[in-house]
Parts: sequence; structure tokens; C-alpha cells
Amino acid sequence: MKKLLFITTELPYPAQSGGKVKSLKLLQALAQSYDVTLACPLKMEDAKYVEEFHAISPCRAHLHEAVHVPRTPANLAMSHIRGVPLNVYRTHSHQLQADIASIAPEHDIVFLDHYEVYPYLPREYQGLTVYHAHNAYFKMWERYAQLPGNPAMRAAAYIEARRVRKYESAVASSTDLTFAAPNDAAELRRAGVPAARLHDTFHLGDDRQLDLPALRYSGTRKKLMYVGFLGWEPNAQGLLWFIETVWPQLLQRHPDLRFDIVGKNPDLRLQQAVAPYAGISLKGFVPDLQEIYRDSRVSVAPLLFGSGMKVKVLDSMARGMPTVTTSVGAEGIDLEPGKHLLVADDPGSMADGIDRLLTDPQLWQRLQHNSRALISERYTWRQLFIKMNLAMSNGLREKTAAIRETGGRQLQHAG
Repeated sequence: MKKLLFITTELPYPAQSGGKVKSLKLLQALAQSYDVTLACPLKMEDAKYVEEFHAISPCRAHLHEAVHVPRTPANLAMSHIRGVPLNVYRTHSHQLQADIASIAPEHDIVFLDHYEVYPYLPREYQGLTVYHAHNAYFKMWERYAQLPGNPAMRAAAYIEARRVRKYESAVASSTDLTFAAPNDAAELRRAGVPAARLHDTFHLGDDRQLDLPALRYSGTRKKLMYVGFLGWEPNAQGLLWFIETVWPQLLQRHPDLRFDIVGKNPDLRLQQAVAPYAGISLKGFVPDLQEIYRDSRVSVAPLLFGSGMKVKVLDSMARGMPTVTTSVGAEGIDLEPGKHLLVADDPGSMADGIDRLLTDPQLWQRLQHNSRALISERYTWRQLFIKMNLAMSNGLREKTAAIRETGGRQLQHAG
């Protein structure tokens, strides 16, 4: 069995964010075809879960090193001195880099999960190199820079967007294969990455929900739901906007409306925003999301900036929970607004869309049926991994042939 070294930015467990879900699913799928070693820094609370992860890990071996470089102005300045984007600087460990360099030559493939781990790829490595782009992150910085707010923060975000764009393009251009969501691949092409290096991937949710019985409108309460990691700034900003501009309009029409926000690490801004409203509950981490799905009527994903496909949206669609999101929340998914979900980018339109789903059972049922059908047809893990594995198998075969050809020419030259 061929050997694959999978390098990612953090422990992919517990799977409480879209990025961790994708990384863990990738490991499980790759381990069916390759002998996999995982290498990653341990950030924040990762060390608490190492033993628990190892007990369920599909990997043959693991390399870890604790890394704690917080997002501060001082570290931003240091990243400029080092000539790398902030998150690349925050992910790096010299010890982990040395450990990876010592074992990389034994592996047929090095799989880079996120652009931030590119410095861990040994320069002399000769095998197949694969880059998995979770997002076109520079788009996230660009959109953040366009939001109203502190001019200094917006300027810093604009500068970081340019640095990340250059870095992501360099990673995608220098590796043999790059997997990216279609909308992110388009951004990378515009940034100068050769189209031949780019292959489609999707950031999917829990497609096992397709096997669950359909939700019933009559079994729901007049309640909204949101699921996402609240320590992620795009999630926090979107919710703050929703609570400030959309929720008051909904309360005027539905004084008894409730809103469950599920996710870890709500910061002080979010806690203060929900405090005046008895109908909004910060639920924290919920082990069984079906409890939330069963009595909610509408899922909301009010994202103002970000990139890539949004797992929270795909999850709601797979469960058949009618969803209202923004253009940012819907991007990358081959959907039709009004058929599979509702899309609104201003407070009034979003409030109107939610109101329709709260009160119109026929629309609710139509979106439920169409969204589940789309996920079943286009966005399941099995379909995705068949395509990714084929691209990697072809890439490895071509790489091996090229190495043999180069070696043969060198022997002829020496003779």
C-alpha cells in the first residue's frame, strides 16, 4: 500500500467546525487506499483530545507538536518580518518541521491540508504533492476589508488579503494537484494558478442525514436555528448583523419567535447582543443536533463575508431544514434561489424570507424536498472521494513515470 503523509493545521477532532469535519472525513477516506501518517500542530484545546482522537484515528502514525501563537498585533508584525501571512506564522513549529522532514522521503504522497502548512513541505521532496484548499482565504480578508468599521482594521485586512492571495497562489502553483471548491478554483485561476493543476472538491456536511425521516412542518415550533463555531469571525460578524438588523423586524411580526444559536466560544460581543432578547438562546455545544432540528422551523446562515462552500448550509439542506442565507452563504453550491433555499442580502429581504417560511407550509415543504434531492444527487462524500481518489491515482502514476524518466536520462548522461 502506498504511503501518504497528511499535514494539517490542527487536530481534526472533535469535528465541531466545517474544516475539521472535512479533514477528518478526508483522513477516513484516504486511509482506505493509503497507509496514512498524520502530522499537525496542537492549538488551543487540541491537546485535551489527542488520546481520544488516537483511539478512533484511521492513521498508522501521528506527529504532533504544541503551538501557541495568538492572533495579536505583535505576532502580525512578526509575520511581516518573516515574510509570511499571519496564519502561516501562527501554525509553524520548527520541531514539527524537522520531524516531518525526517519521515517525508518515506512517503509517496504529501497531502497539504490548508495553505498554512506549506512551510512543512520539505523543498527536496520528490513524491506527489497535493494541496487541499479549504477556502480561497484571501477572498475572506478582502470581504472583511470592505465591511464598515475601524479604518485601521480594514486597512490591515486589505494588506493581509494581498499577502494571502500571493501565498495561496504560490502554493497552488508549486504543488502537483490542487483541490478546491469550484468558486475558490475560479478565484485561484484569476490569481494566476494554471487551470491544469486545479481539481474540484466540495466541503460537505453530514450526508447521513439523508437517511433520516423527513421533518414535518406541523412538528416544528416557531423557532429559528443557527449552527456554527462562534469563535470564527465570519460567523460572529454575521450573527451580530442578524441580531441587530433582522431580529427586531421579525419580532414585530412574531413576538413569540424563538432563536437557538448552537456553537462553542461566543465572545462578549455576541453575549451582549443577545442579552436584551429573551427569545434568543446561546446553546453552546449540542452533542445531538437532531434535538435542535426536530422542533426548529427555519435555519439561518447570515454570512457577510467568507469563502468556499458553507457546511452549515449543506447540513441544513441535507436534513431538509428550509434555509435562509446570504449570497456569501450560498456560493459554491449549484442551487437555485427560491427552489432549494432562500437568499437575501439585506435585512428587510431576509426578514421577509424567514417570515414566508414561518407561515407558508407549502413553500416550506417544497424547499425541504428540493434541497434534500440536490444534496443526494450532487453532494455526498462517496461521490466526492471517488473523484478525488481517481485524480490522485492518476497524478501519482504520472509523477512516478516522470521520476523514472528523469532517472533514466540521468543514467544515460552519466554513461
